[in-house]
Amino acid sequence: MTVISHLRTIPLFAQLRENDLEELSRVAHARDYPKNSLIVSGHEALDTFYVILTGRVKSMLIAEDGREVILSIRGAGEFFGEMALFDDAPASTVIAMDDARLLQLRREDLYRIVMGAPGLALGLLRSLCNQLQEADHKIGGLILLDVPGRVCHLLIKLADQGDGVHIAKPPTHQLIGQMVGSTRESVSRALGDLAAQGVISVAHRGITIENREALELAAGQSRRVRPPQPAPAYDGIHDRRRLPQ
Repeated sequence: MTVISHLRTIPLFAQLRENDLEELSRVAHARDYPKNSLIVSGHEALDTFYVILTGRVKSMLIAEDGREVILSIRGAGEFFGEMALFDDAPASTVIAMDDARLLQLRREDLYRIVMGAPGLALGLLRSLCNQLQEADHKIGGLILLDVPGRVCHLLIKLADQGDGVHIAKPPTHQLIGQMVGSTRESVSRALGDLAAQGVISVAHRGITIENREALELAAGQSRRVRPPQPAPAYDGIHDRRRLPQ
């Protein structure tokens, strides 16, 4: 598959004009990263935008004592490095979870294309907003939820990436621990309790949510905070709200 063919399958670039896609393919460089290889170091300034063509990567923070917290896992069609558009601050560490093929764009090249493609600019803004919202949820969960609650919240999120019931390839207990800020042992106990209660079932094919209502209750029983709701679209003609006088 050619670079342009790959770009057409990525939602962020799907609406670009043909000449913009051709320009993008000319300035982008594909690079292969073996499994477990370092893509971005958290100690280095980031000036490159990455698009994942194949494989998965994990974005993480590594403490001085070696503890790891996974911020996000991204797969084919997704991207990272948006902050490279705005500053040279160090980014989080990014590591290939599988053999991965990435498309790399230098800041200057991406700037030039974004300036002529408003749809691409809006897509990047939408991505940044989603990341801020996800960060709010993660911070809220770490503060207000216990470990079982955070595990339940993650299971719901993973299931909703598919049909809402099945998690075909769940992360390992160690990986889940890194994603929810806990240990492998605590995650194993939480999953074992959920299975014993009939809330989930675990098999070699993956995890199945048997009682979604109970899982949602467990994910929110300590939090009791409604997730943020999207703001209604503003209608300048029919919106009757008025500013205070």
